[in-house]
Formats: sequence, C-alpha cells, structure tokens
Amino acid sequence: MALRLAKHWCLSAIRSPLQVISFPALQLHVSGTAMRADQKDFENAVTRVKLLKKDPGNEMKLKLYALYKQATEGPCNVPKPGVFNLINKAKWDAWNALGSLPKETARQNYVDLVSSLSSSSASSSQVKPVADKEQQGSENLVVTSENGITKIMLNRPTKKNAITTQMYQEIILALKAASKDDSTITVLTGNGDYYCSGNDLSNFTDVLSGEIEEKVKSIAILLRDFVDCFIDFPKPLIAVVNGPAVGISVTLLGLFDAVYASDRATFHTPFSHLGQSPEGCSSYIFPKMMGPAKAKEMLIFGKKLTAGEACARGLVTEVFPDSTFQTEVWTRLKAYSKLPPNAMRVSKQIIRNMEKEKLHAVNAEEVSVLQERWLSDECINAVMNFLSKRAKL
Repeated sequence: MALRLAKHWCLSAIRSPLQVISFPALQLHVSGTAMRADQKDFENAVTRVKLLKKDPGNEMKLKLYALYKQATEGPCNVPKPGVFNLINKAKWDAWNALGSLPKETARQNYVDLVSSLSSSSASSSQVKPVADKEQQGSENLVVTSENGITKIMLNRPTKKNAITTQMYQEIILALKAASKDDSTITVLTGNGDYYCSGNDLSNFTDVLSGEIEEKVKSIAILLRDFVDCFIDFPKPLIAVVNGPAVGISVTLLGLFDAVYASDRATFHTPFSHLGQSPEGCSSYIFPKMMGPAKAKEMLIFGKKLTAGEACARGLVTEVFPDSTFQTEVWTRLKAYSKLPPNAMRVSKQIIRNMEKEKLHAVNAEEVSVLQERWLSDECINAVMNFLSKRAKL
C-alpha cells in the first residue's frame, strides 16, 4: 500500500511515471530550543493539517510526511522503492534524509511547521467576524448569519445529510468561527427531509482500505476534536431537527442547550448493529438524562425513538407539528436572539463548567474504545455486511 503524506495529503501533482521529479533537500528546524511539543500538541497538529485552506505544495507535503513518520516510527525502516515508483521513492527519500533525528525533535519540528502553515493560511484568507449574511462553508455545509443567529445547515439532501470526513472538519471550523462572531445564538439544522443520517458510507469504505491502523487513528483524533468543539462551545447551541436523525447526530444532542423537533423526526443509534459503541458523550449524558434502562435501550439495543418518545425521555426540548415546524421554531429562535447575549453565555458557562472536565474525559474514553472497535473483526465484518446489503438495494 502506498503511504499517504502525513496520512492525508497525497502528491496529486505527480501523475506520469515518465516525469523526472527532483525535490529540494528538507530544510529542518533543529535548533537548540527545549522540546515543548507533547503528544497532544502533535495530534492537534495532525488534525490542523487537514483544516488548511490552501494546498501547501508537494515539497511541504513531503516535509510533513517525513516528520510525521520520524515522530511516530523513528528512522526510516522500510526498503527503498524501485526507481520507477516515483511517488513512494520521493516519500522514502524525504523520510530517510532525516537520518537518526530523535522522535521528540521530529515531533516538535512537525508542530512548528504546521503552526507556520496555519499562520500563513490565516493571514492569506483573513476571515472577518461574521458580518455578512453568507459565511464560509461549502456546498455540503451552508453557514449564514442574520438577526443575531448563526445557522449551520447540513446541505446534502440527496444523501440524507450524511456527514463526510470533510464535513466534520468544516463543522469544526464553522463552530469555531461562530463562537467568536457577533451572533447571540448558534443553530444546527438540516436541509431537506432528513436532519442527518449519521456518517457517510464513504467514511467506512475509506477506512477499510489501505493503511487501516493509521486511518483509524486519524479519524479517532478528528472525532475527539469534533465532539470537544460541542463541549466547549460558549454560546447557546440549538438543534432544529427537521427530520430523522441517526448515529452521531443523535448522540450529540445531549450537548445542545435546546433541541426542537418536527413530529416526523425519529432518533436512531444503531451502534451494536455495526459492531460499534456510543460516542458524543452519550454513554454518560443519556443515562443521566433518561435513566440507565432507557439509555441502554437506545445505545445497546438500538431502539428507534419517535419525536414524542425522545421528548418524554428528555432528549428533545419540544416537538412541533411538521406543517408549522419551521415557522414556530424560527419565531422562537428570533425571540431568543434578542436576549442579552452575555447573560446567556455566563449562564451556560456556569452550567457547563461543572461537568466540562468530565465530558472531555468521557469523550476521550469513548473515542479510545471506538478506535479499538473499528479495528476489530466484529466491527469490520458488520460494516462490510451493512455495505453489502445497501449495495443490493
């Protein structure tokens, strides 16, 4: 299997096996400064590379790849690829050029390099505080701000708003921007018939091919950072559940400050069916919210709830008739947006701070367990069987 550059960059510009390519020698930061980057800093840097808006180019990708491999595996320990295997040879040369550079130094250099790239990317695309009505997003994620409300809308109606890996990254960016903008409240909703059908199938097919352990680790870090954004979000965060919700779009609801649902919405967490386990802090929040027995019915046995059942269990704040859902909910949200913003932030801070440390610990534990589950034969077989059944439909 061809190794990926820093697990997620590819040498997209290299196409033809006949093209002769030379890469400048790596310019590495090997100063005498004390090593400060710990494993958490390193993992955060790995995630930040995925969020870069601008392609850093092949030379920089090679540096990132080489430093990542040196930091995680030490000196180059694989045979040199053949002369015509240009991409893998370029990566091997970059890694091998680091010689016996200590893992700690490579880790620090990787963090420093990512920081410089992030700074450069930020300065070149100065994102203004949310003043325009239409904000940064993509065709799959539409972010708008109006009348004191920042709305983050999942926009893949033909795919039931299933979340891709790229959308995870975009939602993280959208939440971070919304936390600093001038809006009073932030709303997450879906476009079309579904609120969100959970993970896109391509997330699993990508993991189940290639260097599975590296990919699983990368996705685990992304998931942990994704849920952390919801835990740390400082403003009132409201879910407008316009239709069925599945998987992580359900488990995250326990981290929202209010959840309004259409009466046609349903809530389904089929973790055991896919050989997986709960996430989004639901293993902790759901038993507190609805009692251990009702929580286990959802998280272990995969019981699908109607909107009314979800409301009775405390997962949903209020249910509205679908025919008047949008009108009633947005009228209420506009009224909320006129409340004193600092008072709401302080109130949320007092409530959340009592358990923030616990929530982060639960999130980390859930992700650690999930990482093991994703590598298990049981999970792999369950996902493959599910994909096989879907392919026949």
